[in-house]
Amino acid sequence: MIRRLLPLLALVAPGPALADWIPAEAERTIAFGFAAIVERHLHPVSAATLAVDGMRGLADIDPQFAVSVRDGGVRLSTAEATVGEFGSPADNDAAGWAKVTAAVIEAARLQSARLRDADAEKLYQAVFEGALGKADLHSRYAGAWEAREHRASRNGFGGIGIRFDLVDSEPRIVEVIEDTPAARAGLRVGDVIITIDGQPVATLDRVDISSRLRGAVSTELSLTVRRDGQPLDIGLRRSRIVPRTVTMTLSDGIARLRVSSFNRLTAHSLEEQVKIARDRLGPGLLGVVLDLRGNPGGLLDKAVAVADLFIAQGPIVSTKGRHPESVHAFAAHPGDIAEDLPVVVLVDGRSASAAEIVASALQDAGRAVVVGTNSYGKGTVQTVIDLPNGGEITLTWSRFHAPSGYALHGLGVLPTLCTGQGATPTAILDGLARGKWSPTLPETLAVWRSAGLGETDLRLRLRGGCPPARRADARADMDLAERLLLNGAAHARALSMSTPPRMLEARRPGIAGPEQPPH
Repeated sequence: MIRRLLPLLALVAPGPALADWIPAEAERTIAFGFAAIVERHLHPVSAATLAVDGMRGLADIDPQFAVSVRDGGVRLSTAEATVGEFGSPADNDAAGWAKVTAAVIEAARLQSARLRDADAEKLYQAVFEGALGKADLHSRYAGAWEAREHRASRNGFGGIGIRFDLVDSEPRIVEVIEDTPAARAGLRVGDVIITIDGQPVATLDRVDISSRLRGAVSTELSLTVRRDGQPLDIGLRRSRIVPRTVTMTLSDGIARLRVSSFNRLTAHSLEEQVKIARDRLGPGLLGVVLDLRGNPGGLLDKAVAVADLFIAQGPIVSTKGRHPESVHAFAAHPGDIAEDLPVVVLVDGRSASAAEIVASALQDAGRAVVVGTNSYGKGTVQTVIDLPNGGEITLTWSRFHAPSGYALHGLGVLPTLCTGQGATPTAILDGLARGKWSPTLPETLAVWRSAGLGETDLRLRLRGGCPPARRADARADMDLAERLLLNGAAHARALSMSTPPRMLEARRPGIAGPEQPPH
């Protein structure tokens, strides 16, 4: 889920030296991985299946090899000859199958220069990608270097807080992130980095420059930059940098909050931005546009925390899988800063995972009008398994379900107001005023919320009503959202169209609804 902006960032850790293939270490790493997959994957899978598929992954490095299972044993062969035969352990003996896998690799390396030249990481990648390839689309392996990058995007990294690009082969700063060592030291957009810790950077590539800028938190480094044609020496101390995921613009009484992904600081950053909006506008704050278009997801608990900011009470999301630890139910708690604000959520065909959790939770709670096109429909939860070699497996282990009970996987979130088929904001608002805009939406949503995971054809037909599209830059979506917030009656009508009946009942006079906290 991590966005590949890394080439432009000072995020990259020094790449590890090519690791030698050591059979005993490989056997331990593979056994650990196989055991974790067997225990935790959403769908039952045997160690035998993982191992055979993993061994077949060696063909990605040298396609001459074939692996087959015959007469209770494993055969490694080429078109000309059998290279080796190996006994088969019990189906779920992860350690036994790891031993066989390591032995097969050793035998293949004796016959193949390509495999002998491959470092350990390339071999691990072939095995684990082969093993996971048939499991599902979202389980994957990352080697030690890539795993460090993933952890940095999720949790932060030791750096100085700049983005740079190579302009005419020179590293030019293109962004200085607020409240970071770079900002405090006075670095500016347009500065050209000349040296890092006294070493010229003219011959370094992007990755090398990034690796020198990054390091342990609290360590020092010195830069020489060129500004207005003159060299300038600047000393800095690295701190923990967490990529910024929330930005806000304020105008006309509306806070437009764009969330690009969900990392460890997303909920806190969003809360801070809403506080700023309230402080600046006071009673003049008419509402919030939560822009989740193009948001590929991120951390589950931070999606829950973001939804909780807007919902006083009630369910947010539930997760269900085979492993007991994958079964959870998350609910909102009263007292958050945005529980009384009108909300419009923007989604498109690239809004996925954690973004869909937030959109469905706010829609099902009767808290937001969802505008845009159907979301991506990535409704599975991944757990990260750290491996002994420093790599990691991102493994699908549960599905998440919206508060109204439907599984989002393969379905996604249906917008209250679909903008993906040429409808203009004016036409939509006029239709709402006349009560003629999408009169069948409540019935469609009722079917949507009751569609079972196995009803594939039905789910495809439902998605066809507002096909997912990439609309991250569509001004019409934002225009419609703003006009809804400026027209309270239109917002209320749209909200009533998508709110589940049980929530509408709770809002009728004389029936207690969620208590709003004082502000």
